[in-house]
Formats: sequence, structure tokens, C-alpha cells
Amino acid sequence: MAVKLASYIIDDRPSYGIVHDDSVRDIPSALPDAPLTLADALADGPAATDELAGAAEDVPAIKLREVRLLAPIPKPPKLIGLAVNYAEHHREMDRGDLPSGAEAKLTPRPFLMPPTAVAAGGEEIPWPCDSREIDHEVELAAVIGREAKCVSPTKAKEHVAGYTIANDISARSMTFAAGRTERPKDAFFDWLHGKWSDRFCPMGPWLVTPDELGDPHDLRISLKVDGELRQDSSTRYMIHDVFEVVSFISHIMTLTPGDVIATGTPSGVGKATGKLLQGGQAMTCRIERIGELTNRIGQPPRDFYAPCDG
Repeated sequence: MAVKLASYIIDDRPSYGIVHDDSVRDIPSALPDAPLTLADALADGPAATDELAGAAEDVPAIKLREVRLLAPIPKPPKLIGLAVNYAEHHREMDRGDLPSGAEAKLTPRPFLMPPTAVAAGGEEIPWPCDSREIDHEVELAAVIGREAKCVSPTKAKEHVAGYTIANDISARSMTFAAGRTERPKDAFFDWLHGKWSDRFCPMGPWLVTPDELGDPHDLRISLKVDGELRQDSSTRYMIHDVFEVVSFISHIMTLTPGDVIATGTPSGVGKATGKLLQGGQAMTCRIERIGELTNRIGQPPRDFYAPCDG
């Protein structure tokens, strides 16, 4: 069944439901013995999700403005990012042009982020105390619905429950590196420490099932900062498509229901354009057939963390 699934707070309790236009139908209200969370519901498989969606049709609709939307999976078992997965982003980050046919030869670069990096649309993103340079990265995120271990790209499609928008915010400079002896791995800070800050991966507004979304590799993807278009591309320009990424990661670790994989960002990031984020700016991410995700970055702290001082 083609649906949009949202997690939210209603009457001071977490819940989830089916989104139709500007309203939502609460699944736990339809079935008192329904799974406790959306991640739990996904674990029961597509047939069970369809059953829940069917039951929810008999529940009175609640206006979306009456609930507080959360990230679709507020606490994913694993939150995984992917570095440099668009050809034009590869170029703008001074990695050069991709040779013809390079897609089959390049290795995907996944990395883990903590669940504390998750935020909902509308939440303010705190400016961390360990970076003076903060950047935006709009990304298509895939949510795992069935356990995947060593699956092929062809089979990987069966393990994706749906898609949402992610903003994989990056701390581009690390204050705690100042004054220390440089090492070769310091260049990878952005893939590691630069992705771990609290609420640095807002997601939402909901999960769109594959039937509702259609082809995930033909979607316009864009990001505006205070109304100025900064990123504007299509998911067709991914180096490794969603199912190749799921397959690759499933050979490294077992993927479980509720895991989220952000599949990389297109060109236009602040590091390349010289337009890094300023305190208080609003980022609006948009992906065709999913919707919009807006968050504001907080103000920089008065004092930055510098462990080598003193």
C-alpha cells in the first residue's frame, strides 16, 4: 500500500500514523495492540504495515497542526551516512572528475553517526562548541524495513521500507585539532567527529513508502538557506544508487528494521561555494514526492572548545 508514515507527539505521548494531505490517522488508536513505534511496525513487514494502514482508515483524522512531528525514526538502531556520492560533489571538493565507468570501481564510503544526531523538522540545531565552520548537506535517506545481510543490489530493494529527507550537517573545522601535531587521518575529521554533534542529522517530515515515491533515482533534490537556493540537483547523479549502497553496507554489517542510511549530498555545499552557515540561518531541504524539511542553525557559542589551550 502506498502511504506516508509519520512519528509524532500527541497528547504528550509518542505515536505514529498515516498521513493524508494535512491530517494524520493515529495507528495505535485504530489497533490497541499495534506495535509501539514506527520502527517496530516496519519490522513486522510490508503486509503488517498494510494491515495497520487499512485499520487506520476507520480512525478520525487529526490535523497535522495538532501534533508535533518527530523524525520518522527518532532513535534508529543505526544511522549511517555516505561520503561523496554525487559526481558533481566529487568535483567541487577537489577530488577531480570521475573517469568513464568509474562507478563500478569506486568504493562507497559509509560512516556511522550516533542516534543523538537525529532531530525533527522545526528543531533548532545547536552550534557545537568544537567547530567554527558549519555546513549543510541535503540527502535522500533510505529506511530499512527487513533485516539485510549480504544481499545483492537486486534484492536490496526488498529491504527498503521507505524514504525520507535528511540534512547531514557538517562541522568543517575542528577546534580541538588546533595546536596539535598533524597526522594523515586528520583529513577525515569531517567524516567522523564532524558528523557526531547533537541534532546534526535532522530528518523528516515523514517516511514515504516505495510505492508512493516511485523511482528513488529520479527525484529533484534541493536546499535553500534563508530562501537562497544553494543546492539543486537530481538523485540520478548518485555515483552508487540506493540499492548498491544498501547491498554494500549489508556485507559489512547486518542492517535491521529502522536503520537509516543517508545516501550522500549533491554539489553546492558551503565548503565549496564559500557560503558556510551563519548563526540563526534557516535551511529548507526539499526532495520531490517527499516534501520539505526546515531547521534553523543556532548561534555560535561565545567560547569554543580548545583542549590544547593552557
